[in-house]
Amino acid sequence: MQGVVVWDVLEPTMLPGQILLAVGVEPQSSTAVDVIRAAGQSGAVAVIFGANRPGQSCPEVRSTATEAGVAVLFRTPWVTWAQLVGVLRAGLTAVGCLADPQIAQVTLGDLEGLADAVATMVGGAVTIEDLQSRVLSYSSTDEDVDDIRRRTILGRRVPDAAVAVMRETGFFRLLWGSGDVVRRPAEEDLPERLVVAVTAGGEALGSIWVAAAGRPLPKTAEEDLRAAARAAAPHLLHHRSRRAGQVQVVQEMARALLEGSGSAEALAARTALPIDGRYAVLAVHAVPGQGIGWHEDRVPDLVAVQCAAHGHEAVVMAVAGGVHVLLGDLAPEPRRAAAQVARLGEALAGQLSAAISAQVRVGLGEVTTNLHQAAESRRTADLALRALLSREGPRAVARVGEVAEAVAMLHIVDTLREVRLPMELPVTRLAAYDAEHGGTLVDTLRAYLDQFSDVPAASRALGVHPNTLRYRIRRVREVCGIELDDPDARLLAQLQLRLMRNDDADNG
Repeated sequence: MQGVVVWDVLEPTMLPGQILLAVGVEPQSSTAVDVIRAAGQSGAVAVIFGANRPGQSCPEVRSTATEAGVAVLFRTPWVTWAQLVGVLRAGLTAVGCLADPQIAQVTLGDLEGLADAVATMVGGAVTIEDLQSRVLSYSSTDEDVDDIRRRTILGRRVPDAAVAVMRETGFFRLLWGSGDVVRRPAEEDLPERLVVAVTAGGEALGSIWVAAAGRPLPKTAEEDLRAAARAAAPHLLHHRSRRAGQVQVVQEMARALLEGSGSAEALAARTALPIDGRYAVLAVHAVPGQGIGWHEDRVPDLVAVQCAAHGHEAVVMAVAGGVHVLLGDLAPEPRRAAAQVARLGEALAGQLSAAISAQVRVGLGEVTTNLHQAAESRRTADLALRALLSREGPRAVARVGEVAEAVAMLHIVDTLREVRLPMELPVTRLAAYDAEHGGTLVDTLRAYLDQFSDVPAASRALGVHPNTLRYRIRRVREVCGIELDDPDARLLAQLQLRLMRNDDADNG
């Protein structure tokens, strides 16, 4: 038995005796048959596919496996690929088999050890990077390193200027699309570099960079780097799974805290957030736009980037329509802390709107003195956000005190929901008439009242001629019998119209 390897459709190389993980290959597809056949020709002992659907069977898969002499297995749904890799490696080690012949000494997920092993194997200075050019690990070396490598390691990411050049010249398209080692020749003070994408099931996981350090790269460097990329795939899968799991645990702990049922002590133990200190919650809502940048899944990541750019410790949690942000690391002085929260809110509204082609509104929670009070800050952030969404206008960011009238109206409307109103009220009759005849008299009445009976202003709001509006107002009186000269009738109508609008928004 010669270890575990992840199937790469772009470079389907296997060694005799290996266990092949067919990540991303549908078990009942023709591709699965091709993978099994290739595994048999290479001498692989087994192929493991993803979870098989109950009751499904493919005779061709069974017969091909029999002919090829390859065992076909299926991953159970409750075990991730990363967990399966760990179990297989542990089992192989327990029975005396080398998990990866060329990088056998590296524990699964030990990216620093992996970088050192690849450096020894390939013969150069190594960095392992994620898809955003952030350094996951690097090899130790006694040789002098070039300036780019030094700055990359110190900053834990490739310098922005270098990333911009690679993006503009199409280097990243070549790297992620070629499926092979890319050579960057030496130039001026920069030594020769080799780089290869690490992939699993056709999905890029990261990249391995090798730079000449003190001596030229050996002739076998490219072939050795290809092998290293195959061996690295399980490590990067494990790293991604473990990191995602840790982030998810922190998010769920923070979510519970904001809902009033979590533990501040437990969250503090998992993060760098202290119990005592200034905190605030931001409620961010994105109204989908029509631009190509809109995608709801992007919102949490973009918000996290903005928080990091402002130097704040933050936990970002996805909620319906947006995110909640638990913001820490604020200034100890209350006014300065509030100003920091406001600046971040303005930055999120501006940057996020441009990035995702959507209208963004941000409710700012009140600054607290410790982590235990985070739920109260979330309550005020949600209230401020509801107030912003309940009214039209350019304002995108606010705290409760800045939209106090709208917040008070929301409280009144919420209270009125519990009151049983008579069925024969004028607005009720008007809404029933519109529903039966497909009319817009309710909208006419709303605009007329919102504009304080100013016919020119109301007609502009509706986009109709003033005479058309005057006719419609007469029809409103005729249909529902409302006394528009009665202050009580006007107030009740406005409250009922507000209730109807809020109900439509909740149901939409």
